Amino acid sequence: MRNWNALKERYLRDELPIRLGNLASNLARIKSRCQNLANRELVESLLQESKLFIEWTAPDAQVEIAAELVELQIQLALWQYCIARIWDDGSQRMLFAEQAKLWSERVLNLSGLLSVS
Repeated sequence: MRNWNALKERYLRDELPIRLGNLASNLARIKSRCQNLANRELVESLLQESKLFIEWTAPDAQVEIAAELVELQIQLALWQYCIARIWDDGSQRMLFAEQAKLWSERVLNLSGLLSVS
């Protein structure tokens, strides 16, 4: 079992843009791990970790960003609930991967990290 408290402590040391970047990175990892059926447990862990990242980040975000994060958290919970059905159906798994990629890009955009020079 993961030590979520230690992860939370470490995660909250970063500024909001970095935290959002980490969340985007998790979502990108979900997308890439969907290519291999053996990665189901890893993807489930990334879903849970991403939900926690949102829980820890949303209170510090602007209202508009927090609203987007809540929408994503609901989507993550739905994926988590349906993971067995999604994972066993190749086309559903690829759709899930594509949606995770789109969310990754959306969160990375929200982070502002791409506009930092």
